[in-house]
Amino acid sequence: QGPFLCQALRLLEGFDLQSMGHLSPDYVHVVTEAIKLAMADRDAYYGDPNFVDVPLAALLSDEYTALRRPLIDLHKAALDARPGDPYTMQPLKAGGAFRPGVGGTTTCVIADRWGNVVAATPSANVYHEGGSGRTGVSYGNRLRSLNTTPGHPNCIQPGKRPRITLTPTLVLKDGQPVLAISVAGGDLQDQATLNLLLDFIEFGMMPADAVTAPRFATDQHQDSFDPNPVREQTLGQAGSLAISDAVALSVREALAQRGHQVAAKATPIAVPVMLYADAASGIYYAAGDPATKRHAAGLEE
Repeated sequence: QGPFLCQALRLLEGFDLQSMGHLSPDYVHVVTEAIKLAMADRDAYYGDPNFVDVPLAALLSDEYTALRRPLIDLHKAALDARPGDPYTMQPLKAGGAFRPGVGGTTTCVIADRWGNVVAATPSANVYHEGGSGRTGVSYGNRLRSLNTTPGHPNCIQPGKRPRITLTPTLVLKDGQPVLAISVAGGDLQDQATLNLLLDFIEFGMMPADAVTAPRFATDQHQDSFDPNPVREQTLGQAGSLAISDAVALSVREALAQRGHQVAAKATPIAVPVMLYADAASGIYYAAGDPATKRHAAGLEE
């Protein structure tokens, strides 16, 4: 799942996000459109690398990124799922674009005085619908992240790991950890992580500000917990854009004019925690979004 963030960030390298302004219509629009393109490739190509030859080098290459980036229309929201073709270096996969139909995780980041940093996103979420049948054997919902679509990179096979949403994140600088992020929220996890990374990298927000800043996300991607073999039927609403209602109404209206199906959310979008290790001062800064009942703590010997 981590390569999704790399793809989205690579696409965003071509835009001056700082000049757009944090949470401006341009900023939210461009980041959302980059998420859609990266999610489309995620859904088309990601699978257990022990079973599938995921073309990561091509997906993250300069050439492929340059082909995909112009698909982001600065004035209009895309309503189609549009995977590219990293094998033949085409911006769109032949016959791959389509219009989407309607269709108990916890977090942990920790650092010690020796500079070790851990990001983890424990998640079992045992699926109870229908019980365990006659076998008495239940299963976690991560098994549901596999599908039964023949030829799909994430199709179920013996011993195969599913392409899941869990994406605890470490960011290194000069070989040392500087950021740790963990997010709960299914398919919101990567999207919220991208929000936080950009808050810090582009706008200089410390963890306490980043985890409480308004967030946004889209459902224009496959539902990672729906194993329906007809994958197109697992996509959410075309053009959907959930955004915090703390974002100015004028911004939300401007996004709606570009074709986004804007839904203002009074409740938090995903559940993040974040840690920043300041190498210069030796100080650790940590925060969890208090609106999601996440917190930070320090222990002194």
